Amino acid sequence: MYKQKSMSGGSADIINIVALSLLALIMLFPFYYIFVVSFVSYQEYALSELILWPEKWVTDAYAYILESKAFIHSIGVTIYITVIGSLVNLILTATMAYAITRNIWGEKVYLFLVLFTFIFNAGMIPTYLMLQATGLINSYWALIIPGAINSFNLIVMRQFFLNIPSELNESAFIDGANDMQIFTKIVVPLSKPAFATFGLFYAVAHWNTYFTAILYLNDPAKWTVQVILRQIVVLGDPTNSLGSAARDAARSGQLPPAETIGMAAILLATLPILIVYPFLQKHFAKGVMLGSVKG
Repeated sequence: MYKQKSMSGGSADIINIVALSLLALIMLFPFYYIFVVSFVSYQEYALSELILWPEKWVTDAYAYILESKAFIHSIGVTIYITVIGSLVNLILTATMAYAITRNIWGEKVYLFLVLFTFIFNAGMIPTYLMLQATGLINSYWALIIPGAINSFNLIVMRQFFLNIPSELNESAFIDGANDMQIFTKIVVPLSKPAFATFGLFYAVAHWNTYFTAILYLNDPAKWTVQVILRQIVVLGDPTNSLGSAARDAARSGQLPPAETIGMAAILLATLPILIVYPFLQKHFAKGVMLGSVKG
């Protein structure tokens, strides 16, 4: 009986491993295809319906993209928005989450307002009118201030702060520390997993800023990299998106296919987040469990 159960359990494990491996291959194939197509030549792309491995690896698409001042500038804009926006998000989210754990006057009212915005939002048109009235249209702050505090992240971070032993705060008060000193010297150092997790969430959201950039930024010089990718991939228009270098190449007949340029642009736009993630992985693995266990 025991041997039969062991054999059946082993067969189930093999089936699960095979099924999960196939699922992983299916999910990874689009990334692999993007990578491969970004390195094919014009002739090979024109003659092949499905490319699984280039006959000759060429870097023409990357050369044209990296020569584009518009694309490089959009990367700089996106990095600026991501860094500044994530810092603003973390500072405001953490300070408000800490404040509503201190038994302040109106704590329940503030928490209700946070939960209310979590369920209901003003909508696209009222938000646009508000930003227009405050003069933030065509400003990078229009991409940062409206979402400065994410309600869900604030609630989870508040719960994380509540799980910090109260004895630490009480002993600090006895030693003469105020709330700001307790927050900066005790709460923040103990909350690295929370800051790493929500910092990554905020950073990815800012890096992928697309729709709000189209709505609020009228100047193409201020577009983020995701908007430039839309021009290249969706509209198939690399010449106008990448600037004079691409237009000169198009006139000389040396411009790679729009598809290979789009694939190369996608990889270059994804690379910064992939580089940052390993440095946060240790804290992120702990942070994803925030609020799941009490006590």
